[in-house]
Amino acid sequence: MQTISDFIIDYEFLSKYDLKSLQQNLLLPFANDTIYTKYFKCLGSNTSNIVEKNLIQYIDVSSSDINFFLSDFKHRYDLFSLSKRAVNSENINHTFIEDFFSLLIKNSIKKRASDIHIESSEFLTTIRLRIDGILKVFFNLDKKFNTIISSYIKMYSNLDIAQRRLAQDGRFNFNFDDEKYDFRVSIIPTILGESIVIRILDNKSVEKNISNLNFSKNILSTLKETIKLTQGLILISGPTGSGKTTTLYAILKELNNNTKKIITIEDPVEYKIKNIQQININDKIGLSFENILKNILRQDPDIILIGEIRDTFSLKIALQASLTGHLVLASIHSNDCVETISRLFDLDADLFLIANTLKYVISQRLILNICQYCKNKKCEKCNFTGFINRSPIVEVLKINKNISSMIYEKQDLEKIREFLQKNKHKTMFDDGMIKVNEQISTLEELQKIIHL
Repeated sequence: MQTISDFIIDYEFLSKYDLKSLQQNLLLPFANDTIYTKYFKCLGSNTSNIVEKNLIQYIDVSSSDINFFLSDFKHRYDLFSLSKRAVNSENINHTFIEDFFSLLIKNSIKKRASDIHIESSEFLTTIRLRIDGILKVFFNLDKKFNTIISSYIKMYSNLDIAQRRLAQDGRFNFNFDDEKYDFRVSIIPTILGESIVIRILDNKSVEKNISNLNFSKNILSTLKETIKLTQGLILISGPTGSGKTTTLYAILKELNNNTKKIITIEDPVEYKIKNIQQININDKIGLSFENILKNILRQDPDIILIGEIRDTFSLKIALQASLTGHLVLASIHSNDCVETISRLFDLDADLFLIANTLKYVISQRLILNICQYCKNKKCEKCNFTGFINRSPIVEVLKINKNISSMIYEKQDLEKIREFLQKNKHKTMFDDGMIKVNEQISTLEELQKIIHL
């Protein structure tokens, strides 16, 4: 079954039509095929108002997709025109590709995208934006455009333009609306061309504190208790993209004052924080994760942030540091609080150290918020999805004497779960239901995240 992402929408052809009429009738003419046949090609939904069906090669798509591709028409028209001119230009330094890239970056920032994906398929160059954790096709362009945009991005990011057989990583920055944005670039070769991902590092994220991240009241209260600790280990768990880094930075911001020395070990450092010593792992020059961890205690830190507990060695250092009077914050990949304990068991750490240093496990996900502009009816503000922005749903496990004892004895995980259930431990689903009952999100979205 064909979808809207299978086609190049010719916005120059589309500009001949009245935009308001197309939006009212949910029609998207995308190509003029009358040179070879009697038809022009048109996308529509089952609610579209189609009169001259005999003149249309009609393809059924969702109404929200039609509205999305008709929205922000001026920018889409400009991007399409610039891409065509770039394909017809022999010089990659030409203003067409420069203007295209600048407009794409600005538009992606406006749409609150976290990542821009530029991909090559058999017949197309596809641009997708990740917005609120979800990838959405934004544009399809000529197949030849992939090589042109790849070369320009490499030049802009100080990468090797001639290298197309190996992966490359780079960075650049961009000023927009009096704000400076940092971007991280990853380019890898595929069998159909290069795949380019540009991560948009919005420095506003690091400015957030735990009070404005939309935690539930009971969770916020518990988090405020954690930052009163002066030593021990706090783990924040969850899969990639669950907001762990944002939460860690928010906690660091609460702890950041002139009376404490804070050191972070990150791979890579994405956001710079004032008054904090941040170390960027660089294996190419020997600045490895292991090397830094061996020497970090000589820096006389009060608080240490380890970007990720990735192996037995990093866990061992974290436990030793937290045992000797330091507060250690770290992230770890696992599904919930109990599975985090299981992950620690798997890393074969000293059970005595875990039982005596681990103070809190915070497990989280991000749930989509109902769009407050349209209340789930779908509008341009939410890119016709019905949702805008995300909120954390969180489970917090305080390691009391009972849990500590169960860890030391390496109790079966089911016994730990049974103990927590008997003691009315609040799960991530419980926190999610608070968001549902407060009409911040929906039960359907919660069930997608928790996988019930």
